[in-house]
Amino acid sequence: MKYECPICGYVYDESAEGAAWESLPDSWECPVCHAPKSVFKEVKEPEPAKKESAPKPETDTALPLTAAELSAICSNLARGCEKQYMDKERALFMQLAEHYSSLIPPADGDISQLAEAVKADADAAFDEAKRAALSDGDRGAQRALVWGERVNFVLQSLIERYGENAVELEKADIWVCSVCGFIFIGEVPPEICPVCKVPSFKFERGGKMQ
Repeated sequence: MKYECPICGYVYDESAEGAAWESLPDSWECPVCHAPKSVFKEVKEPEPAKKESAPKPETDTALPLTAAELSAICSNLARGCEKQYMDKERALFMQLAEHYSSLIPPADGDISQLAEAVKADADAAFDEAKRAALSDGDRGAQRALVWGERVNFVLQSLIERYGENAVELEKADIWVCSVCGFIFIGEVPPEICPVCKVPSFKFERGGKMQ
């Protein structure tokens, strides 16, 4: 059997390692990005979904989006403009992203509720979306879903590692990979991003946790 780290892609192969996955202690971590054993997934071949004709969307209804979702969309558009050297458009999208970010209400609930919400996101969305993208042969969607799923697992890993010990993060630095969204907690970012393999200068400092 094989088990894959959903963050950096490292694969633990029982036959190659000579040790069963169940024999590893719960404290075992990914040797590449230090994700906990509990987030690893058994490697399975996805079954392609049956291709069905999608119903035409209604043009007279708007898709409701939260302030957080609008902020994320504008931030991603700003990043795309940056890659195309469209500085004016990038600045405008960043203004919109900051505006919507200021409208996001404070988080309500404890860390266990946050963990459940993040896990529900992964369980409900990614598998079905990946099958649909694979069936349609949409390589762009497949690539976007890979990054989105890995960022989701990054959040799960951080919640599990620090959720019950938030005091440890009061003075910690946050670094975010500007390419894939990988989150690193520490004084200095890694030399190479464990997810997308870009160098450390692509990491942006997000400030302190407090």
